[in-house]
This record gives sequence, structure tokens and C-alpha cells, in this order.
Amino acid sequence: MKSILFTCFILTAFLNQTSTFGQRLTREQVNDTIHALPSFSSHQDNFFISGVPTNNTITKDNSDIKYQISFKQMVSRATLPLNSYLFVTYTQKAFWNVYRDSSPFEEINFNPGVGVGKPVFNREGYIFGLAELKFEHESNGRDSLDSRSWNRITGVFHTPLGRRTILSAKAWLPFAYTENHPDLLDYVGLGEVKVEQTILANRLIASVTVRKGLKDWKGSVSSRIYYKLFNNSGNQYLMLEWFAGYAESLIDYNKYTSMVRLGYVIKSSDLDILKTR
Repeated sequence: MKSILFTCFILTAFLNQTSTFGQRLTREQVNDTIHALPSFSSHQDNFFISGVPTNNTITKDNSDIKYQISFKQMVSRATLPLNSYLFVTYTQKAFWNVYRDSSPFEEINFNPGVGVGKPVFNREGYIFGLAELKFEHESNGRDSLDSRSWNRITGVFHTPLGRRTILSAKAWLPFAYTENHPDLLDYVGLGEVKVEQTILANRLIASVTVRKGLKDWKGSVSSRIYYKLFNNSGNQYLMLEWFAGYAESLIDYNKYTSMVRLGYVIKSSDLDILKTR
């Protein structure tokens, strides 16, 4: 894990030093792009991946399929105060023990949200960030002792670092979460940071997402490598993911997991507006 993180950040620094800055979109181009976007689109990555643990003996009981469905609906387009726009999102993440007898689902997490977004421009009138303020609910849809849910107000800022790197910083203010899991923040913390690096244009991308829990060094690191198999496949990639830490699923938020999974992903294009042209 440490070697993957080190490699990603070394590549980031090297490419930022050796690449020239391209042209960012102007205010007018950004407004035109927002108005031209489809009302319904992907939000986070949509994927179907399968894998095994790295910290335990591999068996059919601890190997699984993880998949995610995520979409975004634009409600308005830059018609709110401060030239912001309104949107709703929905993400569903499932853990499927497909290799066990009867192939049961271990856990399904539901994450609807509503928010406002606003592009941010520098003094020259070029975009240098996207800001979002959202209300989110996340739960596993169960009741009694197996119920896991929390609500949060989140603030997110995405900005390019150089020509091929995008930094996303997300912080949340949680509420209504202490009934069955008062120690949740010990494992999920109060925010996360993601760095995404384009290594080879239109072919190879790497990302690292880090969370720091409030207790000790609990938290998580999620590393992903995307490889586009065919030039004409749009935003479809082969994805290798390594998740290590806590709260990959809500039901086992306080249990350490380390899973490597490989599979198919439709990569989100939500932040393409920040990329150079």
C-alpha cells in the first residue's frame, strides 16, 4: 500500500514539473458547458469489481463482488444566486458474497443527496475550481441493531493542480448518527482528500483517497488505477482498486479490511470541466 501511494505522488510531482500548463475554460465557456450538459449523468464512478482480501487467507466466504450505481440530476443551471446551480444525487454501493452458497448480499448502502454547485474563477476569468454544498443521508436500510445511518452537511472543493492533477477536498458536519454507532466518527473522521493523476492521456489514470478517523490512526486509504482498453470506449475503463482501512461498508464500519478488486468501471466525467483543453 505504501509503495502504491509513494509511486502515485512521485508521478504527480514529476508530471507537474515536466508538463506545460494548458488553457483553462473561460467564464463564458464554463457557462456554455453547464447549459449544454445532459440533465441526467453519472455522479461518482459506476463499477462492477470482484476481489479478495490481502490480510487473510482467501476463501469463498471472504471474497466478494462490490458494485456501485451513482447518478446526478441537474435541477437548475446557473439560475440561483451567485450563478450557482441545483442538483440531486444518488449513489448505491453493494457488497455481494457471490461465491458463498446461495450468494447472499452482505450489505447495501444508500446515499441520496441534494446540493448546490458553483464554478470558481481566477482574476483573469479562467476556471480554477468547483465548489459544492450538499445535504447527504447514508444508510444501510436495516432496522434494530443492524441499522446504520448518518446525515451530514458536506462542503467540497475541486481544483486542478497543474495540467494533469485534480485535488478534491471534502469536509462534513455530521448529525443524527449516534443511536446505534456513536463512535462512527472515530473511523470516518470529518473529511477526506482525493488526488487524481492522469499518467497517460486518454489511457491511464491513478487516484488516492484518504480519510483520517478521529481516534488514533483509524481511517482508510483507497487507491485506484484505471486503464482504458480501447481508444473508442469513451469513459469505460478496467479498474484495479485497493481499499485498506475502516468503514468501507456501514455494517462493518469498525472492522479493518484490506481488499484488492478488479473489474469494469464507467468513470465519472463530473470534473472534466476543470481539465485543460
